[in-house]
Formats: sequence, C-alpha cells, structure tokens
Amino acid sequence: MLGFTALELARIQFGFTISFHIIFPAITIGLASYLTVLEAFWLRTRDETYRDLYHFWSKIFAVNFGMGVVSGLVMAYQFGTNWSFFSDFAGSITGPLLAYEVLTAFFLEAGFLGVMLFGWSRVGPGLHFLSTAMVALGTLISATWIIASNSWMQTPQGYEIIDGRVVPMDWLAVIFNPSFPYRLAHMSVAAFLAKALFVGASAAWHLLRARDNAAIRKMFSMSLWMVLFVAPLQAVIGDFHGLNTLENQPAKLAAIEGHWEASAGEGTPLVVFGWPDMQAEKNHYAVEIPRLGSLILTHSWDGEIPALKSFAPEDRPNATVVFWTFRVMVGLGSLMIVLGLWSAWLRWRGTLWHSRAFLRFALWMGPTGIIAILAGWFTTEIGRQPWTVYGLLRTSDAVSAHGAGQLSITLAIFIVVYFAVFGTGVGYLMRLVRQGPTYHEGRLQPDGGPGQERTPMRPLSAATEPDEERPTVDGRS
Repeated sequence: MLGFTALELARIQFGFTISFHIIFPAITIGLASYLTVLEAFWLRTRDETYRDLYHFWSKIFAVNFGMGVVSGLVMAYQFGTNWSFFSDFAGSITGPLLAYEVLTAFFLEAGFLGVMLFGWSRVGPGLHFLSTAMVALGTLISATWIIASNSWMQTPQGYEIIDGRVVPMDWLAVIFNPSFPYRLAHMSVAAFLAKALFVGASAAWHLLRARDNAAIRKMFSMSLWMVLFVAPLQAVIGDFHGLNTLENQPAKLAAIEGHWEASAGEGTPLVVFGWPDMQAEKNHYAVEIPRLGSLILTHSWDGEIPALKSFAPEDRPNATVVFWTFRVMVGLGSLMIVLGLWSAWLRWRGTLWHSRAFLRFALWMGPTGIIAILAGWFTTEIGRQPWTVYGLLRTSDAVSAHGAGQLSITLAIFIVVYFAVFGTGVGYLMRLVRQGPTYHEGRLQPDGGPGQERTPMRPLSAATEPDEERPTVDGRS
C-alpha cells in the first residue's frame, strides 16, 4: 500500500485503531465525573436543573461508553496479531497490568453501570449516587492501569531480562515507574478538559440558536469554570512532565524542541516554528527565541538540553512529526486558557450568555480537547521511536512476521469498518447533543420520556424526534 513496509503498515494500523479508541475513554472519564457532580448537586439542593442535565448527559455517556468498549477490544487483539514478538518479550508485565484493569475497573463499572443507567426510580437516591460515583471511579482506575502499562514501556524499571524475556522483579517499581505520575495526571486532566470543552460547545450551540434556559446556562457555566481553573493547571503539569522527559527520554525531548546542535555556555533557544529536516539534520525556516528553551526546560538561563546529533541517526525519533504534534497540543492548550480567561471577564461583566463572538469561539473550541489529546498521544508514541520498550526492544524487533500485502488489506478493512460503525455512532451522539436537555421548570415530577423517571433509560430512543429548526437570537433560522 503506497510503498509502505510491513513495519510501517503495522504501526499505521495500530495508530489508527488507538486514535479512534482514545477519543471515547477520554470523554467517558470526563462525563462520568461530571455526572457524579451533577447528581451530588441535585441531592444537596434538589434543584431539578441538575437532574435534567444528569438524564441528558447520561444518555450520551451510555452510547460513548459502548463505543469505547468495542474499539478497545479490537485494539487489544493487535498485540497478538501484529506485535507478537513484543507480547513474547514483555507480556509478563503488560499482560498482568491489563488483567488488573479488567479485575478492578471493568468489574467495578459492570457492577454499577446498570444501576446508574436504569435504576433512577428503582433504587434509593443514596444507592444511585453511589453507583454513579463507582462508575466514575472505575473509569479513573481503568486509566491508571493503562497509563501504568504504557508508562512502563516509556520508562521501564523493576524488571530483569531472563532468557530474552522481561521478568517483573518489583511490581511497585513497575507500576510507579518514573514517568507514571506525570503521565497519569496529564491524561486525566486532559480528559476533564475534553469533557468541559465538549459540554461547553454543546451549550454554546443551543445559546446561539436562542435555546436559552436554566439547564443550558448551568452546563455552560459549569464547563467554563472547569476550563478556567483546569487549563492553567494542565500547563503546570505539562511543565513537570517535560522535565521528567528531559531526564528519562532525552532524545524525545530533543525532537520535540527541534534541537540539533549542542550550544555549550550559550543557552538553548526555543524554536517556536520551523521545519525539522531529518536528512539534512537542521531546521528550515526556523523562528527562534534565544535562551528561552533553556529557561523553560531547565529553569535556568544557561541550561543545556540534549541535541539530536548527540544520538545515532537510527536512535532518533521523527523530529518533523513530533515537533509539530507537540506544538498543536500546546497551541490548543493556550487557546483553552484564553477561553477560560475570556469567560471570567464576560461573567464579571454579566454578558457571558449574550456575546455571540464568545459563543462562537466556545463552539469552535469543542473538539480541541480531543485534538489536543491525539496530538499529545502522537508526540508520546512517535517520540518513543525507534523503541517499543524504551532502550530494551526496538519496534522493528517487536512486529509480527506479516507481509505488506496482508497488512494493507486489513488496514483498508479497518478504515472502512471504523468510519462506517463509529462514524454512525458519533453522528448519533451529535444528534443527541442537538436535542439538548429537557428542562422542567417549576415541576418536581417531570412528564415521561426517554431517560425520565416514568420510563426506562433507553439511550437509543432518545433521538427519535426530528431536530426542529428554531430561530436564533437575531431572528434567523
């Protein structure tokens, strides 16, 4: 296929499937915690707005959760089909970590998910809230085990190599490897941000169409508070994560910075933009700020960071890709901080709900949380190359002995099936979002309907009504 080797096709196939998969768990993690907060506020205040929002977002959570499980199963099988030598080499560590996820997170979610989705009028409010909280906890535990496994591949420790295979010697060292805390915090906060931007964009869409009620305003306000406080926190976590990468994966850090030459005693410039050329070993069209790279990465005016030329060519990650995926992530993160600060200013002025420029900005920011997660994931995984297990197993030695023709066929099938199945699923989710929450002003007992107290919670019945065109605030439909 297009002249790619079997190794490149195997990497593309895994990258394609994991890129689809990571979208759904990220939204699931954020929505589960959001639902817990909504139900807690409803129990405390008995404000029906929180209950209306809970019923609305729980339908979206249910569909998203199902797509996440299905896409994850497909990805897991590829460890055996496409990366059998990796499984043989490191399966004694990655296998148990994934099994722990099933035994803890999946069992916890399976035990309480049914009560959460179908038990609103069948169990007491305390038990229902406990079920929602346990599902949210399960999503975080699942992320913990997945990040522990991947972080060990990035910064392995607590092992010995016996007869050509990795053998765990200290499970605490395996799990709490050097990059694990930073990566777990970075990914969890990214999931919360992605959820907040998604919720905020959906509210902005309704406000732009004059669908203005207490429920819409509440979810818009809550999402923007989250962005205001969490986006700057993510920048701080990212700084610590960068320092950890500098210490443990210097080649990745050099590729991220597009830094080719050592500059002893002169400090390292920050390459804001440019085009790293792997063949010429230099940056084209570079825009640099002297010494700022040293200040950011080492917190020192004269600090040195490793240069790509310090590593053999075969040990360098693809700087062209990593350089730009990192900047996409950071650029979008900066826009998130702008969104939060702008919202605070408008809130102070009392015009948060009426600024059409801001509402459009919030709407367009909706997918940026997911895009930033994907860009960060590409930076992490491509930056680890040419290693599958950093410093221990090269990717070229981990791939199964398949031909390029076989992988081309399966990749083409994956692309067609994934866009058909998950494209339909995402389209349905967007239809749910367009319906918006059902707001029952002044009524303690709402009428029956999908997700309400007098009918079962049926996510797939929630978007059966046509999406009616309604006038916007300026009178245009």
